[in-house]
Amino acid sequence: DSCYNNMFSGCTSLTTAPELPATTLANACYRYMLNSCTGLTQAPELKATKLADYCYNGMFWNCTNLTTAPELPATTLASDCYREMFHGCTSLTTAPELPATTLAYWCYRDMFQGCTSLTTAPELPATTLANSCYYQMFDGCTSLTQAPELPATTLANYCYDSMFQGCTSLTQSPELPATKMEQYCYNGMFYGCTSLTQAPELPATT
Repeated sequence: DSCYNNMFSGCTSLTTAPELPATTLANACYRYMLNSCTGLTQAPELKATKLADYCYNGMFWNCTNLTTAPELPATTLASDCYREMFHGCTSLTTAPELPATTLAYWCYRDMFQGCTSLTTAPELPATTLANSCYYQMFDGCTSLTQAPELPATTLANYCYDSMFQGCTSLTQSPELPATKMEQYCYNGMFYGCTSLTQAPELPATT
């Protein structure tokens, strides 16, 4: 657990990350590993398909010159696994594909928070959500113009909480087909989306 935690944190002249061949991860193993490596332009390959709690938490936090994200092939997530992974990566223009259909508590929390150059969101195919799974996922992504489809019909507490908060270029909201609500499920979801011209239909009657 926590084996490479903060290993290169603050190494501002580091331009190349090491290879990371592990396919089975441990709790917090890469947590904040390359935090604030502002000279890093390319991420290492991340081949793991078996994740662990907090495994990639904050891994590329504030890597302001990172332009491309690595592929993330896992389909079953763990608690906080991608939390804050690209927080503050202001040069990141494209998000990786996120094929997971089995989510976990806070799995995508703040994943792209403050990625001000991100223009396109990844597809989010899960139909059953977990508590706080998308919490603040795109908070402050001021260049994001289109939200991903959100097909889930089984919601969870705080699942979409503040998901698109401060996305000032977002003009259209996704469809929200769920009819059974949970506590705070849509709390602050589009807070501060000043360009949003059309709200989604909200079919829930209870």
